[in-house]
Amino acid sequence: MTSPKVQAIRDAAGTLTGWVFFCPACGFHHKFSTEWTFNCDLERPTFSPSLVVRYPIDGAGKVCHLTVTDGVIKFLPDCTHAMAGQDSLMVDIHSV
Repeated sequence: MTSPKVQAIRDAAGTLTGWVFFCPACGFHHKFSTEWTFNCDLERPTFSPSLVVRYPIDGAGKVCHLTVTDGVIKFLPDCTHAMAGQDSLMVDIHSV
């Protein structure tokens, strides 16, 4: 049985626009667009280069900066959440 960690995102015409995954540090999904390099492994994905997500929470700017290699999220030190500098296994995209 497969346990995909990412899901394809397509526009109304069916064109692939990227891949979405759940971020355990932020508590919501993030997206890699098709501009990123992807190894096409849904269970142990690797994307390159790193991804930076900026978002407002309670009026303050938050940053999630990460890499994904072989299904492991590495949260880089400039993240503003509690998982900065830590690694986390990706979760099944259908479990969240």
